[in-house]
This record gives sequence, C-alpha cells and structure tokens, in this order.
Amino acid sequence: MRACISAAILAIISLAGSASAQQDGARQSLLPAAPRYTIGESVMKSVRNPREIEKETGGRLGVALVDSKGALLLGFNRDERFAMCSTFKAPLAAAVLMGADAGRFGLEGQVAFTDADILDHAPVVKANRKRGRLSMAELAKAAVEVSDNSAANLLLPMIGGPEGLTAFIRAHGDTVTRLDRTEPLLNENMEGDVRDTTSPAAMAGLIARLIFRDMKPESAERLRTWLNGSTTGDKRIKAGLPKGWTSGSKTGSCGTAYNDVALVKAPSGEEYLLAIYLDRPKVDGKAADAAIAETARAALEFVSKAQRTGLE
Repeated sequence: MRACISAAILAIISLAGSASAQQDGARQSLLPAAPRYTIGESVMKSVRNPREIEKETGGRLGVALVDSKGALLLGFNRDERFAMCSTFKAPLAAAVLMGADAGRFGLEGQVAFTDADILDHAPVVKANRKRGRLSMAELAKAAVEVSDNSAANLLLPMIGGPEGLTAFIRAHGDTVTRLDRTEPLLNENMEGDVRDTTSPAAMAGLIARLIFRDMKPESAERLRTWLNGSTTGDKRIKAGLPKGWTSGSKTGSCGTAYNDVALVKAPSGEEYLLAIYLDRPKVDGKAADAAIAETARAALEFVSKAQRTGLE
C-alpha cells in the first residue's frame, strides 16, 4: 500500500515535527501508520483542521473515524481519555442484546422498579411509574433513544454491573474503555480520573466491531434501529452531515463534556463509526454542539473527497 501523503496532509492532521507538536505530546492528530488514502493538496485545503475547532472551543477535542472493517481512517487526540458520560449506553445495549442471544435472559423479561430507582432524566421509566416494570428490550431502547438514566441503571445488574460491562468490552477487543460507576456518579469527570472513561479510537472501534462483526445480524440491526431512533443528537454529528449522509448516534453530556458516537452512512452505502468527544469547553452548550457538528462535517468531507481521489 502506498504511503504517499502530501505536506498539506501532514499539516492538516498536525503531525509535522514542530516545537508545538512536541509540546502537545500525546495530544496529536493521528492517522494510522499505513494511510488508506492518497490525497492531493487541493483536497486538504478545503477541509477544516480540527485543531482550529478545538482552539475555538477552549476545550479538548477528540475524534476517531473507523470503517466497517475496523480500520482507523483518521483521528485527532484519538487515544486520549475522555469521560464517556452517556455514550456507555451504546455498548450497554449491545451487551444486553448479545446476552439475550446467548440465552442468559430474555429480552421480554420484566425488570421491576420503584420510585427510588427513578432519576431526574428518566423519561421512559417515569412514564411507566404506575406499571412498575419494563422489559429488558424496552429499557435498552430507552437507554439509547432518549438516554434514560434509570433504564441504564436497571439494566446494569443484569450484565454484572459496571464491572460486567467492562468485562464485556474487554471480551470484544477494547482494552481502554471502562465503566466504574452508575448514573449519575459516572458523570463526575474529575481531571485525571480514569474511571468511566474511553478514548475516541477505542469507542469507535468497539462499536464498529460489535455492529459489523460480533453481533448477530438481527441484534445488530436492532441496535442500528435504536441508534437511528435517538432524539438526543440532532444538533451534534447529525447536524454536520454532508449532503446525502445519514446517521444514528448515542450522545453523552456531563455538564463539563459533550460527546457523540454515530453510525454514519455515506451516499455510496459505506458505513463508518465516528466518535467525537469534547471536554471542558469554555463555550456554552449550543456552541459546543456546533463544534461537534463542524468536526463531523470536516471528517466526513475528508472521507468523501478522499474516496473521489482514489481509495487505496
């Protein structure tokens, strides 16, 4: 495979050996060692540099784009740790679906709850307060589509708690992502605390592996449906999609963090996982959402233009 990358590409992905790059250390914009694309300078000049977007937010931005084969196509601060916030609910739903496929429980099995289980953000569980129970499938759908915190907490014991979800994640090749607490404590996001964190590359790679490889087709399609039905990410990755692209995603927001992990589909039908994490921005939530949308647009336009110039 050719590894011919122009100086413009190196500039846009911030891999030049400058003094500032050395100071940034691990916070570098990275592509795989063997690039998949050979892209001309004219293509790169029309793509926004994520470092500029990061600077405008005053926070720390992380990006990873993974294809359906699990190959990392591009990234920015891809291996740094970020608080997951509610993005953990996507692998949680996958663990529930795969647990049912393995016969450990049934998706129609009922999980009882009381008022003590109801957190502030629990639209589906609150709506079923009188009923006092929801099926595993209903809870998983609620956790993904509306990010119901109580639904997630009710599901976690069924797969062994946070430790069980972490074990599931390890079993599917992700050595980085970890869940240590339940809602709402997992949203604490203290600086330097590795609990309840992931990296953009790890999360994008994990979800890609689950959907495209490890899950049974029926379960993968069910997770796709829930991601596509999500109502929480309309102003993030979805808002930045180039013309003809579609997406379904799982967002996460911790007050000090704004995240989105999306299954995106190109007009050609090719699918990718795009993970964008924004930590401690100094702008308000509306501007943080817009920064994620702009980052998504830059990443996907990069891929679109790269495809037109020739995919290695």
